[in-house]
Amino acid sequence: MNDVIDLRSDTVTQPSPEMRAVMAAAPVGDDVYGDDPTVNRLQDTLADRFGFETALFFPSGTQSNLAALMSHCGRGDEYLVGQEAHTYKYEQGGAAVLGSIQPQPLEHEPHGGLSIERIAAAIKPDDAHFARTRLLALENTIGGRVLPLAYLESVTRFAHERGLRTHLDGARLWNAIVKQGIAPRTAVAGFDSVSVCLSKGLGAPAGSVLLGNRDFIGVARRWRKALGGSMRQSGILAAAGLFALEHHVERLAEDHANAAFLAAGLQELGLPVVMPETNILYVDVPVRQVVPLYEHLADCGIRASIGAHTRLVTHLNVSRRQIDIVLQAFRDFASFR
Repeated sequence: MNDVIDLRSDTVTQPSPEMRAVMAAAPVGDDVYGDDPTVNRLQDTLADRFGFETALFFPSGTQSNLAALMSHCGRGDEYLVGQEAHTYKYEQGGAAVLGSIQPQPLEHEPHGGLSIERIAAAIKPDDAHFARTRLLALENTIGGRVLPLAYLESVTRFAHERGLRTHLDGARLWNAIVKQGIAPRTAVAGFDSVSVCLSKGLGAPAGSVLLGNRDFIGVARRWRKALGGSMRQSGILAAAGLFALEHHVERLAEDHANAAFLAAGLQELGLPVVMPETNILYVDVPVRQVVPLYEHLADCGIRASIGAHTRLVTHLNVSRRQIDIVLQAFRDFASFR
């Protein structure tokens, strides 16, 4: 198992022995009563780091985002969202299924955001025929792309001018922060709420934290309970998040460099590659070669979700030496095909 090179996602990371030791030693309490000291420390740490009044720990980013949408929007309300965003495309339509919230999906711009023109056109008039547009939801990074700071400033300002609240799905926000070399508060300026993931690139086994003002988090806490996300001695998981914040943020630059190195090597083989901004790259594979390439990589101990438009993801459990092994496997495949 330790010899496998897994490029399917940065969700496959394994807790290090040091992280496991911190988890085992974490002081815990009953978080439903609010008395788990490690959870409270994690929430306070992130609220302070990102400049929000308070925070709430969730088992997953999917649940954190859903609770945020349900806290911002009521039954029959609408949120504006990108067609490729996780809160619309990859989370089973939870806002509609469980929150009775209508999504209005919009086409993305090349940088991954939604244009102000499309947002303006999608906001519904105050008319009984339409759902009430309440929220703009963005994602950063999205498909590995980093949303430009100037865009975020202008789009959140516009949303607020039009009476919309703003939510950021920050599943890979740490990658954007490291790539742009900015402070966490700068990365989330203009957002009323933010969901920050601790797994993926940071390598914790689970957990996301929702940030907002006290009233908003009070509502989200009730939704967390209704959604089954209230845990008891969850400080064991929160301890992993605290360890990740201390040890695994700045090293994300290594993942970005490895992704760029892998992309350049694949380009040299003549494969069409979308050069990565962070730790996610895309490579086009001829349809007839999808299955043979998948089988060849598997035989080489490499896990990858191979398709016509393949996504490869670097993370803390993939070293530069292993990237060399991956490139050699691609070269060997090209030579005998």
